[in-house]
Amino acid sequence: MPSVPFSAPPAAAAASGPTVAIDIGGTKIAGALVHPDGTMTATTRRPTPRGVDADGVMAAVAEVVADLSTSPLWASAQRCGIGSAGPVDTSRGTVSPVNIGAWRDFPVQERIAAELAAHGADLPTVLAGDGVAMTAAEHWLGAARGHANALCMVVSTGVGGGLILNNQLHPGPTGNAGHIGHISVAFDGEPCVCGGHGCVESIASGTAIARWAREQGWTPSGSAAGGGGNGNGAGGAGGANGGRDATAAGVAAAAAEGDPIALAAFDRAGRALAAAIAATATLVETDIAVIGGGVAAAGDTLFAPIRSHLAAYATLSFVKDIQVVPAMLGTHAGLIGAAAAASMLLPSPSSQPSAS
Repeated sequence: MPSVPFSAPPAAAAASGPTVAIDIGGTKIAGALVHPDGTMTATTRRPTPRGVDADGVMAAVAEVVADLSTSPLWASAQRCGIGSAGPVDTSRGTVSPVNIGAWRDFPVQERIAAELAAHGADLPTVLAGDGVAMTAAEHWLGAARGHANALCMVVSTGVGGGLILNNQLHPGPTGNAGHIGHISVAFDGEPCVCGGHGCVESIASGTAIARWAREQGWTPSGSAAGGGGNGNGAGGAGGANGGRDATAAGVAAAAAEGDPIALAAFDRAGRALAAAIAATATLVETDIAVIGGGVAAAGDTLFAPIRSHLAAYATLSFVKDIQVVPAMLGTHAGLIGAAAAASMLLPSPSSQPSAS
C-alpha cells in the first residue's frame, strides 16, 4: 500500500468510525476493520470451505464476522462493505461465484447483515462484485487516485472491471457495470462461456492466453511443471530442473525469454484489451485504465502490447492520451475495495434520517 496519507471516500468524511469489510473469494474469506485513512485492523481470514453446502460456506463467513466483533473498535463501526467473486446481483443482494459452487443465487448480503446484527452491529451493508470493489480501492488509495473518470480491470482467470465516472463509483443497477470482459472485440471470434462471441475474456484472460499458446504448438520447456499454476496469473513460473507450468504464468516466462508463440499470445491479448479500453474511453471519456490481477503481473510482457495497440484504437482527440497503468494495491484491494465501495455507495450515518 502507498505510505502517504489519504483522505477518506466522500461518504466516510462525516463519520470517523471504521467500515467492516468482508472479501469473499474462491480460496479465502477475509475480513477487517478499515479506517478512514485506509489502515486496517482486526484482520482475519478463513479458507473458503470445499465440499460443503451453502450454509457450510456461510459458516466460515460467520467465523470471520465473529472474529471482527471481538475488536474494541467494533462498536464504532459505521457500515459494512462486502466484496465477492461473481456473478453478483446487487439489486437482490445475491451472488453465484464461479469458484464457490455451493452458492447459487445465495443471499449473502442478507445473511451477513444478520450476522452483524447478532453481534450487536445493526449496520447498513452494501454488496459489490470483486471488479467493482477493486475499482473503488484503486480510486481511493491506488493508481486511479486523482482521476475523475477511470476504468479499472482485473485480468486473471476471467476479465472483470468497474468504472469511476465523475468521481463516483458506477456499479449499475445489478452491480455489473464495467464488466469489460464481455465486450466483443472480435466480430467472428470464438464462442465465449457467456454465450457471446469474441469477448475480451475469451482472448485475454489467463486461461485464454494459455489455451491459445498451446493450440499454436507452444509447450512448457523442461519436464517438470513449475509452480502448479492454475491459469490465473503470470507473475512467476518455473520449478525443478527449470520446468515451467503450462498456464499463463509459463507463457509469460517464455515470452520474457523471447519465445515467438508466447509473445504472440500476449500480443493478441494486449490487442483485445487495447480495443476494449479504447471503446470504453470513447463511450464515457475515461482517462486512465488501471489493470490488476494475476496476468498483469507479467509486467511489460502484457502492458507493452496494450500500449502499442492502443495507438491504433484510441485515435480521437479526447481519448488518444489515455493512460494504461498497473494496479497498486495487490492483495489489499479486496478488503480496501469492499470498504471503499461501502463508503462511496452508502450515505453516511449522519445524513440518514433518525428514527421517530
